[in-house]
Amino acid sequence: MVTSTPHASRDNSILIFDSGAGGLSILREVRKKLPVTRFHYLMDTACFPYGNQSDSLLERRIPELCKAAVERFDPAVLVLACNTASTLALPLLREVLDIPVVGVVPAVRVAAGHCASSADTSFGLLATPATVKRPYTDNLISDFADGFEVHRFGSPLLVSYAERAISGEDVSSELEAHLGPWLETYPDMKAIVLGCTHYPLLREELEHLWPDHHWIDSGEAIARQTDKILRAAVSTRSVNISESRGSPGSGLPGETESHTCLHWTGRQEPDGVAGYLSELGEHVKRMPFDWPITQ
Repeated sequence: MVTSTPHASRDNSILIFDSGAGGLSILREVRKKLPVTRFHYLMDTACFPYGNQSDSLLERRIPELCKAAVERFDPAVLVLACNTASTLALPLLREVLDIPVVGVVPAVRVAAGHCASSADTSFGLLATPATVKRPYTDNLISDFADGFEVHRFGSPLLVSYAERAISGEDVSSELEAHLGPWLETYPDMKAIVLGCTHYPLLREELEHLWPDHHWIDSGEAIARQTDKILRAAVSTRSVNISESRGSPGSGLPGETESHTCLHWTGRQEPDGVAGYLSELGEHVKRMPFDWPITQ
């Protein structure tokens, strides 16, 4: 993790980046740790979904877009709330930015620990088709789950289910039809890694349909890491974060609630995302992100 000192003008806001709504699952967990915080939530909707794009395009686009956003919003921390973005752009962004950058990876290590404690010999990895095939994923399993059987399922549909679910659609029947055969194939597989940040947005439906399974994601771990990094960033400027968060001298927004500036690169306003944030208790300001697109 980069530990460079933030620029003196930085306002301790957190920039969360994803191609779509998936980063909401990370924002939700970070908000539990930092309930009075200013967020910038940037969605690259003009290029959504990333799973349909080539690596070469994304390797150019993601660093350019994130760098432009950091220059514009001046956050204290950037969270790449997207497995694809983290895999393709995290090392480069840590080199070129002067703020800490937090990435996400499938919680393979957590799942292996859970299986070890419960005497299970296998677990599932539910991710996008691209993620389950990446060498990075192979290395995660080799490094942290050696000795366990990992059943992978690359879903081309769950991202769209999650996007629809936060807009109020009932996707339970489609979810059951899509995942049911895979789960039935491995009856002893009880722990499932949700290897895309969109997928925890379906946790309520997943737990209702399959209550005997243990659904694992990295949101809580990312929130702890972000909290720790933000505290360190604030301390470098001799400002303390008080436990009451919004109190004088905290270094965080002085209001008594959290608020989010919602940004997107595409043409269509993200009404479902704005509604979800409002339900979390966020005060939402919508601001489209005009940015030269390099294809």
